[in-house]
Amino acid sequence: LDGTLLNDAKEITPGNREALERTLQRGHGVIITTGRPLKSALAQARRLGLDKPGCYTIAYNGAMVYDWGKQDKVFARALSKDSVIRVFEQANKIGEHIQTYDSYDVLVEQRGDDEAVRRYCKMVSMTYRVIDDVHTDLKEDPVKCLVINYEKKDGLLKMQDWIRENMPEMDCFFSCEQFLEVVPKGMNKGEAVNVMFTLPVNFK
Repeated sequence: LDGTLLNDAKEITPGNREALERTLQRGHGVIITTGRPLKSALAQARRLGLDKPGCYTIAYNGAMVYDWGKQDKVFARALSKDSVIRVFEQANKIGEHIQTYDSYDVLVEQRGDDEAVRRYCKMVSMTYRVIDDVHTDLKEDPVKCLVINYEKKDGLLKMQDWIRENMPEMDCFFSCEQFLEVVPKGMNKGEAVNVMFTLPVNFK
């Protein structure tokens, strides 16, 4: 979505919309792939008219697949709560903003960077919720974490090095200069497309 289908204003151009409409009219489905959380990705798919049977939404950089025909998730891979706690502790130790997600909100601890999460939520049209501590307030294993620094990349690079050295169950990569994505090992948008061909989904 961002930086590909959508322009810098997060809008779809007339040419891209026309191409999508022609694709749907010919009976094909369209798969949206994005790093956005599922709630944001589904809302964007509805706005684009890509919420019909035969369309799919890949969210969280490949860690979740939603089937619009079934109106349900058909694949998900989560991070363990214990792993997320360790990554939060390290980000807090070096003073980097980190956030995770549940089904409804972006989740940040009280010591997070309010400006960073507000800016992010404005971009993805979501709300955020401040929790006391990931140790006690995570009710489910999260699918992804995101470390954000809109000013300097140095801390993000330190986080990337630390995760690669200490968290073999995770992958981390930059989706842009400001965002360090933290996902389950082996998950990415391309791998999610491969996973879909192992699922009982309807491709035309």
